[in-house]
Amino acid sequence: MIIPELSKSTVRMKDPERVRELIMALQSGGEKKLQVISDFDMTLSRFGHNGERCPTCYNIIDNSKLISEDCRKKLKDLFNIYYPLEIDPDRTIEEKFPLMIEWWSKAHTLLCEQNIQKDKLAQVVKESQAMLREGFEVFFASLHRSEIPLLIFSAGIGDVLEEIIRQAGVFYPNINVVSNYMDFDENGILVGFKGELIHTYNKNNSILRDRAYFQQIKDRSNILLVGDTLGDLTMADGVAKLDNILRIGFLNDKISGRTWFCRVIPSFGL
Repeated sequence: MIIPELSKSTVRMKDPERVRELIMALQSGGEKKLQVISDFDMTLSRFGHNGERCPTCYNIIDNSKLISEDCRKKLKDLFNIYYPLEIDPDRTIEEKFPLMIEWWSKAHTLLCEQNIQKDKLAQVVKESQAMLREGFEVFFASLHRSEIPLLIFSAGIGDVLEEIIRQAGVFYPNINVVSNYMDFDENGILVGFKGELIHTYNKNNSILRDRAYFQQIKDRSNILLVGDTLGDLTMADGVAKLDNILRIGFLNDKISGRTWFCRVIPSFGL
């Protein structure tokens, strides 16, 4: 089986023959056995465009008029402290885990002090530079047309994530989102975040164990998993029955020394 796309210079595979075998297995299983699990920020959304870095879900809020300049500075300070730790190839996931909890918790506390209004989120997303990755229309539409479930497992902000997809016109019924959702009071003011905190390195069965999602699609034992960090490797841990899993990784930042997953691709045109 010849797959021309796998010969692109942007594709890296530890075991090319194994990748081909997995692709053939997914094809052989057909649409009824397939499900897709994907990260959102810098995976379904773009990392950069025209030389500029695109915003994550949190960045969209950070860069908006919804927060004060003082809050913006504090959030930037947190980023400058913790992001290098998040992507540090010399630290283990176990070492990074508590640091990510610190980062997310501090950021949430700052945001909850800003009296953010729920009805302002749509406009903030519209005014942002957020973009979905090149080829997203085909990717989302193909999954929808074939009735293949897409689980978006994100450590970002679910409310913002959904709005990005909605405004792009691809928030189809086959999509299920697991993320950090804002909690608003009766006046529509942010007062907290719902449920267990989701960060880069706990996107696994500890979050999904009490959800009925995987049980509802238990016969879909072939998985296409898409992400951009090592923490995304565990997103399928909640799957009860697993026959085949093909992992696709987008290598966006600090490319030297960070080759991982089975391959690196620049868009959904593959």
